Amino acid sequence: MTTTDGTPNAMTDEARNERGPAMSAAGTAERELLPTATGAQTLAVLGPLLRRHRALAVAAVTVLLVGTGIGLLTAPLLGHIVDQVVERRGADALTVPMVLLVAVAVGRGAATAVGSSLVARLGETVLASLREQFIERALRLPLERVEQAGSGDLTSRVTGDVALIAKTVRQALPEFSRSAFTIVLTLVGLAVLDWRFALVVLVAAPVHYFTVRWYMSRAIPVYAAHRVATGALQHQLLDSVGGVRTVRAFRLGERHVELVGRRSQSAVDLALRGNRLVTGFFSRLNVAEFLGLGSVLVTGFFLVDNGSVSIGTATAAALYFHSLFNPLNAALVLIDDAQSAGASLARLVGVSSLPGEQEPARPGVPADGSVTVASLGHAYVPGRPVLREVDLEVRSGERVALVGASGAGKTTLAKLIAGIHRPSGGSVALGGVDTGALGPAGIRRTVTLISQEVHVFAGPLADDLRLARPEATDEELRAALEKVDALPWVDELPDGLATVVGEGGHRLTVTQAQHLALARLVLADPPVAILDEATADAGSAGARTLESAAARALEGRTGLVVAHRLTQAATADRIVVLDGGRVVETGTHDDLVAAGGRYATLWAAWSDSRRESEEPVPG
Repeated sequence: MTTTDGTPNAMTDEARNERGPAMSAAGTAERELLPTATGAQTLAVLGPLLRRHRALAVAAVTVLLVGTGIGLLTAPLLGHIVDQVVERRGADALTVPMVLLVAVAVGRGAATAVGSSLVARLGETVLASLREQFIERALRLPLERVEQAGSGDLTSRVTGDVALIAKTVRQALPEFSRSAFTIVLTLVGLAVLDWRFALVVLVAAPVHYFTVRWYMSRAIPVYAAHRVATGALQHQLLDSVGGVRTVRAFRLGERHVELVGRRSQSAVDLALRGNRLVTGFFSRLNVAEFLGLGSVLVTGFFLVDNGSVSIGTATAAALYFHSLFNPLNAALVLIDDAQSAGASLARLVGVSSLPGEQEPARPGVPADGSVTVASLGHAYVPGRPVLREVDLEVRSGERVALVGASGAGKTTLAKLIAGIHRPSGGSVALGGVDTGALGPAGIRRTVTLISQEVHVFAGPLADDLRLARPEATDEELRAALEKVDALPWVDELPDGLATVVGEGGHRLTVTQAQHLALARLVLADPPVAILDEATADAGSAGARTLESAAARALEGRTGLVVAHRLTQAATADRIVVLDGGRVVETGTHDDLVAAGGRYATLWAAWSDSRRESEEPVPG
């Protein structure tokens, strides 16, 4: 199944109604969120990506090590100056050390800048590869699995999680790398001054160790839960706002406000727990600093007193440990960012590691555009079937309208035929081949679905159209637009087919966006097309225009129309009426009106409402 609107997981009001008020109100409470990877799974994905950029990684590490090593010369140079002052060598003795200090500062700054840039480039490159893997796998996920998780979960991963990782890569990763190298080389420098300085510094190590252990054991689950809570909140907002008509129809406003408030409070509570952990973390680090510096000063006093080291050496040792404050605290503080980024990274890898759609070893080939539905049943929630024993045969080239009250099962039937959902029972065959034997790719080649929610991709209009047929020429694009009567308004755009549309570009009206979707349908040229209330949001005038365009787009192919306006049904070859998940009537418009059944009642109500809307308002 190919969705020409680019939003395969979008849920229309009709679909929400078919899932029922309980499902709409429950929101994400009943959803099966996409998985989050374990630490081992995340490392297994990152390993090959890092090895692919081995040269860049080696260069970044080398330059940072050189810059850090140069910077460590500052403390012994200052110690040497102290010794020169104590020994009263005069101002001339300070010239060379001062020049060397300037050279060290310049060298360290240059190396640090280059090294940080290389580390950031490495991180951005790996992130770009991971993001591409995520998008590729997300687009290949079974559509039913995406709908189960909800659009909010997937959206929060590709937006919020990616943004958080990118920020960490640009800011925290270079700083963490510099800090880690500084800590290691500073300890080596202390040992070179006197092994006893390196030994007493270890007094602070247990405090640091237990502080990090205390923090990580509590922070990891908190940050992971916060990311999940944020995704649930985002989905609930999308579900409530996107389904506002359903919410109003079932008087679920208070319930949805309560759900949004509950999910917001959950996200806030987790954020506050994280802040309290950070406060406790810093207070423990202050204790470690006091113990470490106090130990170095006391040790320096005794070593100078017994003549083991000079005052300058003791000064250098104290400066070395004092210079550890910033990198050590930065490294430990950045664990906070690392936990958030790690939780987000695990969510990306969790999707990237999901198995894609399973294709049959020898996929079948449809003989024509016929559709056969046998004993079809489906339930979104066990025990609450939406469709029950539906049988339907659509001849190749026939245009059939699916009609029924909201929640009758029309959209669910359309999605089962399009392969978005797998039926709970029964079967669907396209061109005489069961959809299971066709496989997802075969279904997409056979069926195109257009919903009322059309996505206009950012970029030139021609590129948007070529999503349906990449090799299409400009003449073919214009022919498709002309077929659906969209060419006049396209020619009036500032740059015609080259006009940039979508986000940040020329804004298309609802009618124009649906015209675009119908033109994609013509370009894709599938044997079977499904229009799921594709004209519902266009307004009366726009709907009449689109109904005519849709009729032309369906020429030469099998068409199933989920009819929002019964004028669409009246012009169909055959009408199938659903009620309570069952087919209750089938026939032509005239036959069903004459029969006086369910369709006749719907038609009479529809006709009355149209007459009332067309009556002139008294002056």
